[in-house]
Amino acid sequence: MPKLKRRGGGTPRGTSGAQHRNMQPFSDEDASVETMSHCSGFSDPASFSEDGPEVDDEATQEDLEYKLKGFIDLTLDKSTKTRWSALDGLKSALTSKMLYEFILERRITLTDSIERCIKKGKGDEQRAATGLACLLCIQLGSGIESEEVFKTLAPVLKKILCDVSASTQARQASATCLGVCCFINTDDITELYLTMECLESIFTKSYQKERNQNGISSIQNTGLYVRALVAWTLLLTICPMNELKKKFEMYLHTFPSLLSCDDVNMRIVAGETLAVLFELARESDEDFFYEDLELLKQKLKALATDGNKHRAKVDKRKQRSVFRDVLRAIEEHDFPTETVKFGPERMYIDCWVKKQTYDTFKEILGPGMQYHLQSNELLRNIFELGPPLMLDEATLKTMKITHFERVSRK
Repeated sequence: MPKLKRRGGGTPRGTSGAQHRNMQPFSDEDASVETMSHCSGFSDPASFSEDGPEVDDEATQEDLEYKLKGFIDLTLDKSTKTRWSALDGLKSALTSKMLYEFILERRITLTDSIERCIKKGKGDEQRAATGLACLLCIQLGSGIESEEVFKTLAPVLKKILCDVSASTQARQASATCLGVCCFINTDDITELYLTMECLESIFTKSYQKERNQNGISSIQNTGLYVRALVAWTLLLTICPMNELKKKFEMYLHTFPSLLSCDDVNMRIVAGETLAVLFELARESDEDFFYEDLELLKQKLKALATDGNKHRAKVDKRKQRSVFRDVLRAIEEHDFPTETVKFGPERMYIDCWVKKQTYDTFKEILGPGMQYHLQSNELLRNIFELGPPLMLDEATLKTMKITHFERVSRK
């Protein structure tokens, strides 16, 4: 059983990240006016490579840390644009490189900056801050330091998520951040349940036919419902067995109604969530029986062969592909195995739970996902990849040449 299908009295833990000791720690210093002026030119996140771990090709470790300290200082700037750019620069760095020692020394300062930007910022700044919070927890691993970050930010994230006056963009980002940080950190099973209930209070509105004063169904929050459902499904995969059974009883009969949603993304996420639910239900009970199975299969077949001319071709193509796999999971208890290559290694995604987890982290890490699969012990523990490989200099050189040649051919 994959470690990411963790069961029992609490959630599964990755290693804390303390293994990344290859950098010398720096103290958390207050920036002078001179330092601020030197660092103002570092607010462009484009200064980091989009291809991931190539940052050191053009900068020494000392230069990189100097630049990052400048970004941290600039998160206090009066300019919204400057704060957003600094947050984005930090995100790019944490996506591209393991910086455990550096951020460990500054985690309180970083957490305070993130909290301030989430509370007082708007739109893009809040989204950048929540994204940085996810990366901070991913870098720190599942130890006490990361748990403290989550405990500090969780109340703020929940408040924004449930605040109807907040921007949809900020609420969507808060839902994702809550799901990812809780997945990494929650040893407190009560907090796991409370976080799931918070997410449930959001996505359940999508099938409660929320209406405005004119009695017209509201669809403006569909993106928010989708994000909340994805985050909830991620947390579902680490629930103890007794809680899983409660969730099956509560939601297995209501989720099929989401398959009729007008929004293609909601239909797809609902289908994938059903596949995860069935996979977990069958894992917990070999004799699991769903009384409305035939009706559900009819709905899935209709979506897998949807030819509605009023829908965009791209949407129909994506929908048909996903629902063929969902139908296969429901009918045949099967999953089309996918192969993920990173460096000299390969990982096989062979179940819906693993796919759900991989897709979520891929959304956060983007082009840095392969690098983190190679180097980040938290992810390697989640996906059962073992300790990071110790590659010799010749192999590393070959990998760098291959990367350079690939970029040159673009």
